[in-house]
Amino acid sequence: MGQAIGDILPLAIGVAISPVPIIAVVLMLGTPRARSNGPAFAVGWVAGLTIVGTIVLLLASGNAAEATGEPATWASVLKLLFGVLFLLMAARIWRGRPKPGQEAQMPKWMQAIDTFTAGKSLGAGILLSAVNPKNLALTIAAATAIAQTGISGGEQAVALAVFVILGSLTILAPVAIYFLMGAKAKEILDGLKGFMAAHNAAIMTVLLLVLGAKLIGDAIAGF
Repeated sequence: MGQAIGDILPLAIGVAISPVPIIAVVLMLGTPRARSNGPAFAVGWVAGLTIVGTIVLLLASGNAAEATGEPATWASVLKLLFGVLFLLMAARIWRGRPKPGQEAQMPKWMQAIDTFTAGKSLGAGILLSAVNPKNLALTIAAATAIAQTGISGGEQAVALAVFVILGSLTILAPVAIYFLMGAKAKEILDGLKGFMAAHNAAIMTVLLLVLGAKLIGDAIAGF
């Protein structure tokens, strides 16, 4: 199981470093419905990662490695495709980065966060964790990597749980800060939101380049 956890650590960090969802949960925690919407978003985020990871594990278990113990060809091809996709995404994000002095544009749906109910916040958490292309690809890659190790079903579940927990820390932390820090929470959360918004393009470009290179390297090693 140690190998599985080691393989998924960088992928989990890649999921955790998601500026837009972090900004979204911070904005929710600044609305009148913060006490219900913030936790609902966090639950949705965890549920999205868990659902996708579980489905992929069930499909990949027993099929992700050859009889010799080497990674199955389809798994290596999948990693290669995701790696190339991440490099292309990094190039697109860098080209579209704000010019000096220009404010970064956030998704239009964020303007309606004040009107969100707990149900809509839950749904947003699921969509941003499970449907977001970067997180979807990383979760599929992580579950496939777990299946490739050939460990037991129980150990696979533990490894997936570790991935979900690590990938959710940056979403769970703002919610914890809101409930535990009292009056100090607003200053901390506003600082986090401002940093993520200002450096979104740089963060995502570097992250996607690193993850893309890792997945391509893993794929080449598996052929």
